[in-house]
Amino acid sequence: MNPKSVIKGRGAQGNVPNRFFELRHDIRDDFLEFCRKEGEAADKNTTRYLEVFPKTIVNKVESPDVGMRYSMNPYQGCEHGCIYCYARNSHEYWGYSAGLDFERRILVKKDAPKLLEQLLKKKSWKAHTIVMSGNTDCYQPAEKKFKITRQCLEVFLKYKHPVAIITKNSRILEDIDLLKALAKDNLIGVNMSITSHSEETRRILEPRTATTVKRLQTVMRLSENNIPVNVMIAPIIPSINSHEILPLAKAASDSGALSIGHTIVRLNGAIGQIFTDWIKKTMPDRAEKVLHQIKDCHGGTLNDSRYSKRMRGEGKIAEQINNMIKLARLKYFKNKKMPKLNHALHESFKDGQLKLF
Repeated sequence: MNPKSVIKGRGAQGNVPNRFFELRHDIRDDFLEFCRKEGEAADKNTTRYLEVFPKTIVNKVESPDVGMRYSMNPYQGCEHGCIYCYARNSHEYWGYSAGLDFERRILVKKDAPKLLEQLLKKKSWKAHTIVMSGNTDCYQPAEKKFKITRQCLEVFLKYKHPVAIITKNSRILEDIDLLKALAKDNLIGVNMSITSHSEETRRILEPRTATTVKRLQTVMRLSENNIPVNVMIAPIIPSINSHEILPLAKAASDSGALSIGHTIVRLNGAIGQIFTDWIKKTMPDRAEKVLHQIKDCHGGTLNDSRYSKRMRGEGKIAEQINNMIKLARLKYFKNKKMPKLNHALHESFKDGQLKLF
């Protein structure tokens, strides 16, 4: 690997054309060429926060195989820079690239707490678990500045409403006071994503995330405070982290996790191009092997969009991975399981509030 050819601290190594705005990128390329000729720095490796104003914040999830019915995302784009992230494609809908733009142009929804409260107050709303970070991590670096996730947790606590969180950042511990209060009424479940024991692998796969050690310490701290944690060993990438399933599962169980989940990597949309460019620059010695094995899991392509098949894959390699997960569950999680969250409390709380009027 040539260090000079790699953009440090980022996952994607460039931008790819936005399928919705081809003309826009032609104009942008002309601008960049002008800057190069003039000796001007056209593109600095910095992050910009851009405020957006959505009309709603909670989304109904139509996909039947993602394990959630409703999700909300205080931020769009994610500075963590995970190279495999399926959410990259969503940045194209905002007019940006799924590559570096996804990591450096973070859209901030400051109205999220207000919009959430408006929903939970509605008489027509029936309590369902709302998952924070169904798309991008709600505890990414932007949270340190804006505290939107914390404000939303305050709303969930106020209305006694169940919420689940998906993250790979130890920053979640800054809100442990709210998490403990929610846990008393069985209103919170945390999903901690842990992809690799190897720091070298973690740094290039997920360049701006918490270390694996910190994540396991976070699982332990949450568990010690009776906050239920599921560990997501995801995505599993053949010949990169597929050999780590059992040790990661053991570490998760030893840290207090109640269950594990997994997915096999799929490179949908623009991510196939982004990942291929990345692996050829960061792991040139095994790039073709990894890409071939990913294709082997998805019928000869880098992506499979079929429900129920896309997350687990097919073929011998996928079968080996899925069997290893089954073994890990039997070995380390035999008498453990995540509790079902309390959906009844919000209804009784709302009924009590309405009686005041």
